[in-house]
Amino acid sequence: MASIDDDRDRLIFALDVADTAAARDLVATLGEHVTFYKVGLELAMAPGYFELIDWLKTRGKKVFVDVKLFDVPATVAAAVKRLNARDVDFVTVHGNQSIMEAAAAARTGNTRILAVTALTSLDRGDMTDLGFDCDIGDLVLSRARRALAAGCDGVVSSGLELERLRAEVPATLVTVTPGIRPVDNDAPPDDQKRVMSPAQAIAAGADHLVVGRPIRQAQDPAAAARAIQAEIAAAVAERAASR
Repeated sequence: MASIDDDRDRLIFALDVADTAAARDLVATLGEHVTFYKVGLELAMAPGYFELIDWLKTRGKKVFVDVKLFDVPATVAAAVKRLNARDVDFVTVHGNQSIMEAAAAARTGNTRILAVTALTSLDRGDMTDLGFDCDIGDLVLSRARRALAAGCDGVVSSGLELERLRAEVPATLVTVTPGIRPVDNDAPPDDQKRVMSPAQAIAAGADHLVVGRPIRQAQDPAAAARAIQAEIAAAVAERAASR
């Protein structure tokens, strides 16, 4: 398991909103309860994306740029170099060995490269449609091993594959887990298919949990974030005590 100085950083809130004004309002609402933010493709298509990243960094927040870079290796490397200059913390890459190697070689400073394994919105049927005639767990483990060999720092993986990952890859591998749904989640059904609760994901070996709608759509987003932080802290303590 990767070392994390502040356990509040384990929660990554997904700023999946339409514009940067809405994003800044949410950051203000969540205050000290969230220290790490994911800025993804929706905001990347909106004006002021990079200004938002800079704004978050000046406020002491950590930033996960989730754009799943996928292009020829030289272009991916150039994109990573642009992000290095903004001191982002995580960047996702999606591709073959040469793409992952290019991204890893281009990173500097605090930037860490995360390889996407299998999206949590995909189930076994979806994987078959995409031409992957293998068990999802086998695919995730294979991609994690390839990511490590390429020099990546970690992977994005469903919590359902974490126990196997933790048993078979080095503890230094950073694991970021989306598809997190609190047990008492009352948000409407969405496109996530392979999900876990915060406590389950931490117990399975997740370093960071990406949570969006259960916080964003709550009547009181700050209270929802605070409750998830408390669940994470309890699960981390329980995991440490069981060693």
